[in-house]
Amino acid sequence: MFTIVKIIASAIIIGVITEISRRYPNYGGMIAALPIVSVISILWLYVQGERMEALSEFSLSVVWGIPATVVMLVIIWMALQHSLHLFASLGLGLAGWLVFLFAQNLLIKHLIN
Repeated sequence: MFTIVKIIASAIIIGVITEISRRYPNYGGMIAALPIVSVISILWLYVQGERMEALSEFSLSVVWGIPATVVMLVIIWMALQHSLHLFASLGLGLAGWLVFLFAQNLLIKHLIN
């Protein structure tokens, strides 16, 4: 039952952001850039009784994902600016995200060892 409540609450938030974005793209983008998913996830994990160490580890993992997300969004923006189809733009962005995450992990492992 709790899972259904989480899904409905999260869907409502996404729906509201989408509606704002339809009417006011700039404001919608700024709202979507807020760490809404991260905060909601942390809250759900806390409500479910996760340890503070797990919440801390989750938070750090989100930080490690930020550079790759920025790369993905820049690639999508550039592809759309060059009139690529939406799905092609998303595919390129996701591919860039994966490549960047892979390269980032290799670099971190190389620097640690």
